Amino acid sequence: MNEEIESSLSAESGGTPGIDEKSLTDWLCQQFGDLVAPLDFTRVGEGQSALSFRIEDQAGRRLVLRRPPIGRILESSHDMVREHHILSSLQDATHKTPRILGLCEDLSVTGAPFYLMECVDGLTLNRLEVARGLETRARATTGRSLVTSLVELQAVDIDGCGLGDLRRSASFIERQVRRWTRQWNAQNSRELALIEELGQSLAAQIPQELETVLVHGDYGLHNVLVGSDGEVRAVLDWELCSVGDPLADVSQMIVYWTESGAPAREPNSVFTEPVTELEGFMTANDLASAYAKASGRDLSELGYWTAFAYWKTAIIVEGVYSRWLENPTNGMGAENVAGAVPRLAELAHDALRNGE
Repeated sequence: MNEEIESSLSAESGGTPGIDEKSLTDWLCQQFGDLVAPLDFTRVGEGQSALSFRIEDQAGRRLVLRRPPIGRILESSHDMVREHHILSSLQDATHKTPRILGLCEDLSVTGAPFYLMECVDGLTLNRLEVARGLETRARATTGRSLVTSLVELQAVDIDGCGLGDLRRSASFIERQVRRWTRQWNAQNSRELALIEELGQSLAAQIPQELETVLVHGDYGLHNVLVGSDGEVRAVLDWELCSVGDPLADVSQMIVYWTESGAPAREPNSVFTEPVTELEGFMTANDLASAYAKASGRDLSELGYWTAFAYWKTAIIVEGVYSRWLENPTNGMGAENVAGAVPRLAELAHDALRNGE
Protein backbone atom coordinates (compact mmCIF):
# COMPACT_ATOMS: atom_id res chain seq x y z
CA MET A 1 0.00 0.00 0.00
CA ASN A 2 1.25 3.46 -0.83
CA GLU A 3 2.11 5.19 2.46
CA GLU A 4 1.78 8.68 1.05
CA ILE A 5 -1.22 10.66 -0.13
CA GLU A 6 -1.61 14.13 -1.48
CA SER A 7 -3.53 16.73 0.47
CA SER A 8 -3.61 19.62 -1.94
CA LEU A 9 -5.36 22.91 -2.17
CA SER A 10 -4.32 26.00 -3.97
CA ALA A 11 -5.49 29.48 -3.19
CA GLU A 12 -6.32 30.11 -6.83
CA SER A 13 -9.98 30.80 -6.15
CA GLY A 14 -9.32 32.66 -2.93
CA GLY A 15 -6.55 34.33 -1.02
CA THR A 16 -5.99 31.87 1.83
CA PRO A 17 -3.56 28.95 1.29
CA GLY A 18 -5.37 25.76 2.30
CA ILE A 19 -8.82 27.20 1.56
CA ASP A 20 -10.84 27.43 -1.64
CA GLU A 21 -12.84 30.43 -0.47
CA LYS A 22 -15.56 30.43 -3.13
CA SER A 23 -16.29 26.71 -3.06
CA LEU A 24 -16.12 26.54 0.73
CA THR A 25 -18.40 29.56 1.14
CA ASP A 26 -21.01 27.93 -1.09
CA TRP A 27 -20.81 24.66 0.88
CA LEU A 28 -20.98 26.37 4.27
CA CYS A 29 -23.95 28.52 3.33
CA GLN A 30 -25.78 25.41 2.17
CA GLN A 31 -25.00 23.59 5.42
CA PHE A 32 -25.64 26.55 7.73
CA GLY A 33 -28.49 28.55 6.27
CA ASP A 34 -28.10 31.41 8.75
CA LEU A 35 -24.54 32.32 7.72
CA VAL A 36 -24.25 35.77 6.16
CA ALA A 37 -21.79 35.92 3.25
CA PRO A 38 -19.18 37.00 2.40
CA LEU A 39 -17.17 34.95 4.88
CA ASP A 40 -13.76 35.84 6.27
CA PHE A 41 -11.16 33.06 6.55
CA THR A 42 -8.17 33.46 8.87
CA ARG A 43 -5.44 30.94 9.63
CA VAL A 44 -5.29 30.55 13.42
CA GLY A 45 -2.70 29.06 15.72
CA GLU A 46 0.77 27.93 14.83
CA GLY A 47 -0.03 24.25 14.41
CA GLN A 48 1.84 22.77 11.48
CA SER A 49 0.70 19.18 11.78
CA ALA A 50 -2.82 20.16 10.71
CA LEU A 51 -4.19 23.54 9.71
CA SER A 52 -6.93 25.46 11.51
CA PHE A 53 -8.93 28.40 10.19
CA ARG A 54 -11.40 30.74 11.85
CA ILE A 55 -14.44 31.48 9.71
CA GLU A 56 -16.50 34.57 10.49
CA ASP A 57 -19.61 35.74 8.72
CA GLN A 58 -20.93 39.29 8.36
CA ALA A 59 -23.15 38.89 11.44
CA GLY A 60 -20.17 37.95 13.61
CA ARG A 61 -20.85 34.21 13.85
CA ARG A 62 -17.61 32.25 14.12
CA LEU A 63 -16.69 28.66 13.29
CA VAL A 64 -13.35 26.84 13.20
CA LEU A 65 -12.32 24.55 10.34
CA ARG A 66 -9.58 21.96 10.69
CA ARG A 67 -7.93 20.22 7.74
CA PRO A 68 -4.72 18.28 6.97
CA PRO A 69 -1.53 20.09 5.95
CA ILE A 70 -0.96 20.91 2.29
CA GLY A 71 1.09 18.56 0.14
CA ARG A 72 2.51 15.10 0.75
CA ILE A 73 1.36 13.43 3.96
CA LEU A 74 1.56 9.88 5.29
CA GLU A 75 -1.59 7.83 4.80
CA SER A 76 -2.09 7.16 8.52
CA SER A 77 -1.49 10.78 9.50
CA HIS A 78 -3.70 13.85 9.84
CA ASP A 79 -6.93 11.87 9.59
CA MET A 80 -9.63 14.48 10.06
CA VAL A 81 -12.46 11.95 9.77
CA ARG A 82 -10.98 9.98 12.67
CA GLU A 83 -10.44 13.16 14.70
CA HIS A 84 -14.04 14.17 14.04
CA HIS A 85 -15.19 10.77 15.31
CA ILE A 86 -13.13 11.13 18.49
CA LEU A 87 -14.35 14.63 19.30
CA SER A 88 -17.95 13.74 18.48
CA SER A 89 -17.73 10.79 20.87
CA LEU A 90 -16.35 12.98 23.64
CA GLN A 91 -19.11 15.60 23.47
CA ASP A 92 -21.05 14.23 26.43
CA ALA A 93 -18.09 12.68 28.25
CA THR A 94 -16.16 15.85 29.05
CA HIS A 95 -16.63 19.61 28.93
CA LYS A 96 -13.00 20.08 27.83
CA THR A 97 -13.58 19.68 24.10
CA PRO A 98 -15.19 22.10 21.61
CA ARG A 99 -18.62 21.28 20.20
CA ILE A 100 -18.48 19.59 16.78
CA LEU A 101 -20.60 21.13 14.03
CA GLY A 102 -19.97 19.10 10.91
CA LEU A 103 -17.74 16.97 8.69
CA CYS A 104 -17.01 17.13 4.97
CA GLU A 105 -15.25 14.31 3.10
CA ASP A 106 -15.90 15.77 -0.37
CA LEU A 107 -12.46 16.75 -1.70
CA SER A 108 -14.01 19.02 -4.32
CA VAL A 109 -15.04 21.51 -1.62
CA THR A 110 -11.60 22.56 -0.44
CA GLY A 111 -9.09 19.88 -1.44
CA ALA A 112 -9.12 17.69 1.67
CA PRO A 113 -11.48 16.26 4.30
CA PHE A 114 -12.24 18.74 7.07
CA TYR A 115 -14.44 19.18 10.09
CA LEU A 116 -16.02 22.17 11.76
CA MET A 117 -16.28 23.01 15.45
CA GLU A 118 -17.42 25.86 17.60
CA CYS A 119 -15.03 28.74 18.19
CA VAL A 120 -14.10 28.68 21.88
CA ASP A 121 -13.01 31.98 23.38
CA GLY A 122 -9.66 31.57 25.06
CA LEU A 123 -5.94 32.21 24.92
CA THR A 124 -3.23 30.05 23.39
CA LEU A 125 -0.19 30.64 25.58
CA ASN A 126 2.52 30.27 22.99
CA ARG A 127 3.65 33.91 22.94
CA LEU A 128 5.12 36.07 25.70
CA GLU A 129 2.85 38.95 24.76
CA VAL A 130 -0.20 36.79 25.40
CA ALA A 131 1.14 35.09 28.53
CA ARG A 132 2.17 38.40 30.09
CA GLY A 133 -1.48 39.42 29.87
CA LEU A 134 -2.31 36.81 32.50
CA GLU A 135 -1.92 37.82 36.11
CA THR A 136 0.71 35.91 38.08
CA ARG A 137 -2.02 34.08 39.99
CA ALA A 138 -3.67 33.01 36.73
CA ARG A 139 -0.36 31.63 35.44
CA ALA A 140 -0.12 29.41 38.51
CA THR A 141 -3.70 28.29 37.88
CA THR A 142 -2.84 27.31 34.31
CA GLY A 143 -0.40 24.60 35.39
CA ARG A 144 -2.82 23.19 37.94
CA SER A 145 -5.69 23.28 35.44
CA LEU A 146 -3.58 21.59 32.77
CA VAL A 147 -2.98 18.76 35.24
CA THR A 148 -6.57 18.43 36.49
CA SER A 149 -7.90 18.57 32.93
CA LEU A 150 -5.61 15.69 31.99
CA VAL A 151 -6.74 13.66 35.00
CA GLU A 152 -10.36 14.33 34.00
CA LEU A 153 -9.76 13.20 30.43
CA GLN A 154 -8.00 10.07 31.64
CA ALA A 155 -11.09 9.20 33.68
CA VAL A 156 -13.36 9.15 30.61
CA ASP A 157 -15.25 5.87 30.16
CA ILE A 158 -13.74 4.86 26.82
CA ASP A 159 -16.30 2.19 25.98
CA GLY A 160 -19.19 4.18 27.39
CA CYS A 161 -18.56 7.18 25.14
CA GLY A 162 -18.16 5.07 22.01
CA LEU A 163 -14.38 5.04 21.64
CA GLY A 164 -13.88 1.35 22.34
CA ASP A 165 -12.77 0.98 18.72
CA LEU A 166 -9.50 2.68 19.71
CA ARG A 167 -8.53 -0.31 21.84
CA ARG A 168 -5.91 -2.71 20.51
CA SER A 169 -4.78 -6.07 21.85
CA ALA A 170 -1.07 -5.35 21.42
CA SER A 171 0.96 -3.24 23.87
CA PHE A 172 0.37 0.48 23.39
CA ILE A 173 4.03 1.45 23.70
CA GLU A 174 5.21 -1.35 21.42
CA ARG A 175 2.81 -0.10 18.76
CA GLN A 176 3.89 3.49 19.35
CA VAL A 177 7.59 2.75 18.98
CA ARG A 178 6.92 0.86 15.75
CA ARG A 179 4.65 3.60 14.45
CA TRP A 180 7.06 6.46 15.08
CA THR A 181 9.97 4.45 13.67
CA ARG A 182 7.97 4.07 10.47
CA GLN A 183 7.13 7.79 10.54
CA TRP A 184 10.80 8.67 10.80
CA ASN A 185 11.79 6.36 7.95
CA ALA A 186 9.01 7.72 5.72
CA GLN A 187 9.49 11.46 6.26
CA ASN A 188 13.00 12.28 7.49
CA SER A 189 14.94 14.85 5.48
CA ARG A 190 18.39 13.77 6.76
CA GLU A 191 20.10 10.86 8.47
CA LEU A 192 20.31 11.00 12.27
CA ALA A 193 21.68 7.77 13.70
CA LEU A 194 20.66 8.65 17.25
CA ILE A 195 16.96 8.65 16.31
CA GLU A 196 17.25 5.10 15.00
CA GLU A 197 19.32 3.98 17.99
CA LEU A 198 16.76 5.42 20.37
CA GLY A 199 13.96 3.55 18.63
CA GLN A 200 15.85 0.30 19.17
CA SER A 201 16.61 1.12 22.82
CA LEU A 202 13.01 2.11 23.56
CA ALA A 203 11.77 -1.13 21.97
CA ALA A 204 14.19 -3.14 24.11
CA GLN A 205 13.15 -1.53 27.41
CA ILE A 206 9.34 -1.62 27.18
CA PRO A 207 7.81 -1.10 30.66
CA GLN A 208 4.89 -3.17 31.87
CA GLU A 209 1.53 -1.65 30.99
CA LEU A 210 -0.62 -1.75 34.12
CA GLU A 211 -3.44 0.57 33.08
CA THR A 212 -5.01 1.93 29.92
CA VAL A 213 -6.81 5.26 29.60
CA LEU A 214 -7.75 7.74 26.91
CA VAL A 215 -4.50 9.19 25.53
CA HIS A 216 -4.62 12.58 23.79
CA GLY A 217 -1.24 11.98 22.14
CA ASP A 218 -0.04 15.58 21.90
CA TYR A 219 -1.07 17.01 25.25
CA GLY A 220 0.53 20.30 26.20
CA LEU A 221 0.12 24.00 26.82
CA HIS A 222 0.15 24.76 23.08
CA ASN A 223 -2.91 22.58 22.49
CA VAL A 224 -5.26 24.11 25.05
CA LEU A 225 -7.26 27.31 25.27
CA VAL A 226 -7.28 29.03 28.67
CA GLY A 227 -9.43 31.80 30.08
CA SER A 228 -8.21 35.02 31.66
CA ASP A 229 -8.38 33.18 34.99
CA GLY A 230 -5.88 30.59 33.73
CA GLU A 231 -8.39 27.74 33.67
CA VAL A 232 -8.30 25.36 30.68
CA ARG A 233 -11.44 25.88 28.59
CA ALA A 234 -10.78 23.48 25.72
CA VAL A 235 -8.30 20.82 24.69
CA LEU A 236 -7.60 20.87 20.95
CA ASP A 237 -5.78 18.77 18.32
CA TRP A 238 -6.92 15.17 18.86
CA GLU A 239 -5.46 13.58 15.74
CA LEU A 240 -3.00 11.41 17.73
CA CYS A 241 -5.60 10.21 20.23
CA SER A 242 -5.48 6.54 21.26
CA VAL A 243 -5.85 4.30 24.29
CA GLY A 244 -2.82 3.44 26.39
CA ASP A 245 -0.64 4.14 29.41
CA PRO A 246 -1.51 7.37 31.27
CA LEU A 247 2.18 8.30 31.53
CA ALA A 248 2.26 8.84 27.76
CA ASP A 249 0.36 12.11 28.12
CA VAL A 250 1.99 13.03 31.43
CA SER A 251 5.47 12.85 29.91
CA GLN A 252 4.36 14.70 26.77
CA MET A 253 2.84 17.46 28.91
CA ILE A 254 6.09 17.81 30.88
CA VAL A 255 8.31 17.76 27.78
CA TYR A 256 6.25 20.47 26.09
CA TRP A 257 6.18 22.51 29.30
CA THR A 258 9.98 22.27 29.51
CA GLU A 259 10.32 23.20 25.84
CA SER A 260 8.05 26.20 26.39
CA GLY A 261 10.69 27.55 28.76
CA ALA A 262 13.72 26.47 26.75
CA PRO A 263 14.21 29.26 24.17
CA ALA A 264 15.79 31.58 26.75
CA ARG A 265 18.58 29.03 27.06
CA GLU A 266 18.41 27.11 23.81
CA PRO A 267 17.80 28.63 20.34
CA ASN A 268 16.83 25.29 18.75
CA SER A 269 13.61 24.87 20.69
CA VAL A 270 10.28 23.48 19.55
CA PHE A 271 8.67 26.76 20.61
CA THR A 272 9.85 30.25 19.87
CA GLU A 273 9.34 32.09 23.15
CA PRO A 274 10.06 31.11 26.81
CA VAL A 275 6.49 31.38 28.07
CA THR A 276 6.69 29.04 31.06
CA GLU A 277 9.69 30.90 32.47
CA LEU A 278 7.45 33.84 33.33
CA GLU A 279 6.79 34.45 37.01
CA GLY A 280 3.89 32.40 38.33
CA PHE A 281 4.17 29.38 36.06
CA MET A 282 5.02 26.08 37.70
CA THR A 283 8.27 24.27 37.08
CA ALA A 284 8.16 20.98 35.18
CA ASN A 285 8.91 19.13 38.43
CA ASP A 286 6.00 20.89 40.12
CA LEU A 287 3.78 19.84 37.24
CA ALA A 288 4.79 16.18 37.70
CA SER A 289 4.22 16.40 41.46
CA ALA A 290 0.81 17.98 40.97
CA TYR A 291 -0.17 15.18 38.60
CA ALA A 292 1.01 12.48 41.01
CA LYS A 293 -1.04 14.04 43.80
CA ALA A 294 -4.17 14.61 41.69
CA SER A 295 -4.15 11.17 40.05
CA GLY A 296 -2.63 9.01 42.78
CA ARG A 297 -0.55 7.27 40.11
CA ASP A 298 3.01 5.97 40.42
CA LEU A 299 5.52 7.97 38.32
CA SER A 300 8.48 5.59 38.76
CA GLU A 301 8.55 4.83 35.01
CA LEU A 302 8.36 8.50 34.02
CA GLY A 303 12.01 8.51 32.87
CA TYR A 304 11.29 5.96 30.14
CA TRP A 305 8.14 7.79 29.06
CA THR A 306 9.96 11.13 29.03
CA ALA A 307 12.60 9.62 26.73
CA PHE A 308 9.82 8.35 24.47
CA ALA A 309 8.12 11.78 24.48
CA TYR A 310 11.33 13.59 23.48
CA TRP A 311 12.02 11.02 20.75
CA LYS A 312 8.47 11.17 19.42
CA THR A 313 8.53 14.99 19.49
CA ALA A 314 11.78 14.97 17.51
CA ILE A 315 10.08 12.85 14.83
CA ILE A 316 7.02 15.11 14.78
CA VAL A 317 9.23 18.18 14.38
CA GLU A 318 11.15 16.48 11.57
CA GLY A 319 7.83 15.94 9.80
CA VAL A 320 7.01 19.63 10.20
CA TYR A 321 10.39 20.55 8.77
CA SER A 322 10.09 18.12 5.86
CA ARG A 323 6.65 19.43 4.93
CA TRP A 324 7.94 22.99 5.14
CA LEU A 325 10.79 22.12 2.75
CA GLU A 326 8.24 20.81 0.27
CA ASN A 327 5.65 23.55 0.74
CA PRO A 328 6.42 26.63 2.88
CA THR A 329 2.71 27.54 3.07
CA ASN A 330 2.30 24.77 5.69
CA GLY A 331 4.60 26.37 8.23
CA MET A 332 5.27 29.56 10.07
CA GLY A 333 9.04 29.81 10.30
CA ALA A 334 9.40 26.03 10.34
CA GLU A 335 12.93 26.40 8.99
CA ASN A 336 13.92 27.47 12.48
CA VAL A 337 13.03 24.10 14.02
CA ALA A 338 15.51 22.05 12.00
CA GLY A 339 18.07 22.21 14.78
CA ALA A 340 15.52 21.09 17.37
CA VAL A 341 15.46 17.52 16.09
CA PRO A 342 19.01 16.45 17.06
CA ARG A 343 18.73 18.38 20.34
CA LEU A 344 15.49 16.58 21.25
CA ALA A 345 17.13 13.27 20.39
CA GLU A 346 19.95 14.06 22.81
CA LEU A 347 17.42 14.90 25.52
CA ALA A 348 15.67 11.58 24.86
CA HIS A 349 18.99 9.78 25.17
CA ASP A 350 19.73 11.52 28.46
CA ALA A 351 16.29 10.76 29.89
CA LEU A 352 16.54 7.08 28.97
CA ARG A 353 20.03 6.78 30.38
CA ASN A 354 19.30 8.65 33.61
CA GLY A 355 15.74 7.50 34.16
CA GLU A 356 14.79 11.09 34.99
